[in-house]
Formats: sequence, structure tokens, C-alpha cells
Amino acid sequence: MKIKQLLIVTLTILSLSLPVVQGQEILTPIPFNEVTLEDNFWLPRLHTQKEILVPFALDKTKPAVENLQRTANYLKGIPDELPFPHRFVSSDLYKVMEGAAYLLKLERDPELEKEMDRIIDIISEAQQEDGYNYESHITGVATHDVNGMGERPYSYVVHSHELYNMGHMYEGAIAYYQATGKDKWLRVAEANARHINKVFFEGDPNYNDGKPVNQAPGHQEIELALVKLFRVTGDSLYLDMAKKFIDIRGVTYRPEGEGTMSPEYAQQHLPVREQTKAVGHAVRATYLYSGMADVSVYTQDPSLRPALDSIWHNIVDTRMHITGGLGAVHGIEGFGPEYDLPNKEAFDETCAAVGNVFFNHRMFLMEKDGKFMDVAEVALLNNVLAGVNLEGNRFFYLNPLEADGITPFNHGIPGRSPWFGTACCPSNLARLIPQVPGLMYATTQNEIYCSFYAGSTTTLTLEKGNVHLKQTTEYPFSETIRWEVTPEKEGLTFTMHLRIPTWTGNQFVPGELYSYVNAKPSGWTIKINGKETKTDLKKGFAIINRSWKKGDIVELTLPMPLRYSKATDQVVADRGRVCITCGPLVYAAEGIDNNDRLPNVFIMDMSGPAHISTYTDTVMNGIPRVEVAAWEKNPAGNKEISLVLLPYYAWNNRNDGSMMVWFPESDTIQH
Repeated sequence: MKIKQLLIVTLTILSLSLPVVQGQEILTPIPFNEVTLEDNFWLPRLHTQKEILVPFALDKTKPAVENLQRTANYLKGIPDELPFPHRFVSSDLYKVMEGAAYLLKLERDPELEKEMDRIIDIISEAQQEDGYNYESHITGVATHDVNGMGERPYSYVVHSHELYNMGHMYEGAIAYYQATGKDKWLRVAEANARHINKVFFEGDPNYNDGKPVNQAPGHQEIELALVKLFRVTGDSLYLDMAKKFIDIRGVTYRPEGEGTMSPEYAQQHLPVREQTKAVGHAVRATYLYSGMADVSVYTQDPSLRPALDSIWHNIVDTRMHITGGLGAVHGIEGFGPEYDLPNKEAFDETCAAVGNVFFNHRMFLMEKDGKFMDVAEVALLNNVLAGVNLEGNRFFYLNPLEADGITPFNHGIPGRSPWFGTACCPSNLARLIPQVPGLMYATTQNEIYCSFYAGSTTTLTLEKGNVHLKQTTEYPFSETIRWEVTPEKEGLTFTMHLRIPTWTGNQFVPGELYSYVNAKPSGWTIKINGKETKTDLKKGFAIINRSWKKGDIVELTLPMPLRYSKATDQVVADRGRVCITCGPLVYAAEGIDNNDRLPNVFIMDMSGPAHISTYTDTVMNGIPRVEVAAWEKNPAGNKEISLVLLPYYAWNNRNDGSMMVWFPESDTIQH
């Protein structure tokens, strides 16, 4: 049976055999390729990615392609120089290719597709007959002492990134199949997955003396990728593998050699069901939690949920910056002590914010609770977007909440970098931003969850018929979201769930860390065909259940007054300080807009009016510009000033100057 026919059959079986989890219908996300963006916020970014970021990143990842080509030549017996040893350089290439695949859905590009096919041919040729993919071990250039990859395949999985690389390869192959229908790369991914299953869980005489490796990888990624592979192929082997990798973490951990990372660093310190707090490397952690949530849903395993709930609360109650940033501590790139959330010294790796989006989107799908999408939205619109400049060719690895324009915080420079030696962040941005359409909708048999807002169109399949939705909005700058609802049958009855974000209430983001100074909710309203309608609010969603007719109009209004937030007093870095937000966006002040007065400004009065306009220069054109009353500390006497702010995601697009997110409330607060 051809793979396309097989997918139709298996996905049909999936829809029938997995309708409920714990007595509830599975909430199925609508994939990126079934939602068409038509807005002025995300669509231009996708065009920037296609025209600038992806070609730029493909050029930067040419060394990874060359390594694969040399490996392919080695397997063919063709004389060539050997690849340079590297643990994870191929993963950056796979992520960039994943992003390119998403963009091919936006607009078919024969030249880009041709280049993708060329690289896929090389990937296929660099794979051993048994399915093994890892250039450094295939060609024998890896060593344990020098390269940290072990002396033979899978001999040092706590550090080698062999399985991490393959997880990213699976995700790239799946995206390319979904975007183009071409399955060559998908077949390569499946061959590797079957190989890994044999070696790790069955035993292969060619590896590890024929004994199962039975060891979880040091860097998580393959777990969530295997669930994706299961969802696109319907082969339960991959879901079973994901569950096994989850189940053995912290159970079969074996330190491998001197200098091995601590068990906490890669969340190997306890079995996952016994873990209650976020510890260790933040990217590894969020990828693990994402995989756990997926496995819980698709294996109908409720035993993972208490740990996930506890970990999530630990993050939002004690360990997350207001921008959605995670992993505040340098050195381990991860979670430090509770409430240790510095501003100028914050690490907050861009990849960790990407992981925060992945984790919370999956928690939403598992629990049908809007608070998880509220966290995902804050992380995406603030920390993730800050990771790439508006032109799409310079990046942040770190995302502090304060900068002086002098300290080289971003891997050696005081601003954005065109690339990094460890290029996980630019490549993660290349693949996440094009996935935004896949965050917008999810369905059960008779329900539509509107989980993320952006101008778009889609046609959703419900049990009783299809529904076409056209969403119109200037969100996150505008407070109105409008849907034109067109059921294929008049009188089709179904339920729409509209997310009411946490920031419309008495705090900006879920958790116990941050609250508004003026806690009065801003409110929200819903109109149907122009008439205001009362609706129930359940788990962060306004619920509209009715018999729909073609042309029905739903309008959601989410007022966006400027709000001032404070942190719990346990966050020492933010005591006596306030942060300014509007809607889902955190605002910051840059020295370039404020005569380099930072950090000598403070805000005493939070009740005054704010003046909101937009930038009109080329780079910043159309971005909100906010002015509020503030004071400048001065030995000759403090003077009142107008403080100019912009969305945090847009800082460092004009110069490497100073920036602040948290502002003192008086001139006595020490900087």
C-alpha cells in the first residue's frame, strides 16, 4: 500500500480508536497547513522568514550539509575528507529545513523545494542500511575525550545528542511531508525510528553487545518527535517508543564517564511521575514536559498529569519572567532557586521560550484550559519574538530584561548577533514562527476552540459537517477579534470556545508571581450578529453553543488599557518596581527614545494618562509607541519627563543601547 493511502487509513482509524481520554474527547490541534494567515502581524513575519531568515540560515548551515555529504561519500567508498566531529550541528540544519517546509505551504517555491530535495537526497545517502544516522560515528571521527560523543554509537547518550538530532530530523521530515506530500525524508525518519527501537528496547547484536540500551537521552527532543511521527503515520510503535523513553527517564540513568552532567541537569534525578519542580537545563526540561503531555493524551495515561500540573505551577508561581522567559541562570542555562529572576543578569535562552510555547500548547490540548495558552501567548509574543530582529537576520541567544548597551551579554556582544557557534536559537526561530497557524484552532467532534488570535481563514471538520471560519483582527495591537462563520449546512449545531486571556483580569499572566497594581479587570464582551450576548466562562473560554447559519458574525472585544504590574515581594530583583503591559505585550524603554536617561528614571504616579501612537520610521514602522509620565533622578533636583516605551519584542533594532522593563517606583530604589 502506498504511504499516502496508508496515512488516510491510519488517520481514519485514529479518529475512531482514540476519541476520548479519561472520559473526554481528545482535543485535536488543527495543523499549520490547514490555516491560512491573512493578517498584518504574523503574515509579514512569515514573508520575512521566507525571504531573509530561511535563506540566511540555510547558508549558515551549509557546513552541516557538507558533513552529511562527506558521510554519504564515506558510505559509498568515494574518497573525500572526513566530516568534522560535532555533536549536534545537523540538528540546526534539520530545524531550518523544518521552518522552510512550513513556508512552502505559505507559497510554493520551486527553487527552495529543489534545494530541500537535494539536501534530503544527501540525508538519505548518509544513512546506514540499518537506519543509523550520525555522521561522527559512521565515519569514526568521534571520540569520547575530545568530542564528548562516545567512542561508538550510543555509548554516551547522556551527552552525544544522537537522539536529539534524530528528533529534529523527524519533525523536519513530517513538516516537509505535510507541506509537499513528498515522503522520501519521512521514510528515512521512520527507518531511523525503527532502528532506535531495536537498539534501545529490543537489542541489536551490532550495538551494545546485543543488549537493549534502555537509557534516556541527555537532551530531550525525540520523545515529542516520536508522538508527531505516530500522529502522521498512525504507527503505534512510535507512540510506544515515546512512552518508553518517558518511563525510563530517572529510572535507568547511568552516568557515563568523568565530567558527566548532574542528574538534575537533564531531569534524570527522579522518575518523571515523581518530579514536582522544574530543575536543570530549561530547554531540556520543556521538551521533556511537552513529550510527557503528548504521551499522557495519546496513550490515555493519567498518571503523568499530577507531575505535569505540579511542575507547571512551580514554573509560573516561582520561576518565570513576566516575558515568558525561562532558565534565568547562566552556566546551566536553566532553572535556579525559586524566585531567582534577575533582570540585567537574566539568561532566558530563546530556545527555552520556544519550549515554553510547546509545553503550554500541549498542556492546553491535554486539559482544555485557556490558562496554558495564555502562558504560551506571553512567551511567544514577548520572549520568542525578541529573539530575532525585525529584519530577520540578527538574533538573541539570551533575553535579559535590562541592558546597559555596554555589557556583552549575548555570547560576547552587547546586542544581536548574526549567528552563534551553538546555533540552536536562530534555527528554532526559523521553525517556530511558521508554526503559529497551528496554534490557532483545535476541535473535538462538535466543538471549536479558538485558542490564538490572528487574521486567518480555515475550514474545520466536525462530526456533523464542515465549518468555514474567517477571522479578522489586528491583534495583538487591536482589542477586537471578529469571525465570519459559514457552516456547510444551515442550522448546524456546535460550540465555539473563545479564549479570554488572563491579562483581561487582575493579572498579566497566570501564576502567583505577578499582579496588576490596579487589579480591576478590564472586562470583555461578545456580540453575535451585532447583539451583545451573555456567555458562560469555563476554564478561560467563553462558550457559545447554538444553531449556526451562514454569515453569522461573532465579535469578541478584549479591552487593552495600559496596565502596571508588580512582582511578588519574594522576587528580590523587582521589589519596589513596576512593569508596563498592554494587552498581551510587555513594554520596555530604550535609551535611544529617552535621551539615554536610563536607568535614572522612576515612575511614581501610575494613574496618569498614556499617549499611544506608532513609530513611522522604516524599521519600526507601525509598531506602538507609548508615552507615560515619569521622573528623572538628578542631583540638581528630580524632574518630570515623558517616558517612551515600545513592545519588548522590538527592542535592539536600532542600536545596542540601554533598555529597561522593570522601573523603580521612587528615587530611593537602588539600581
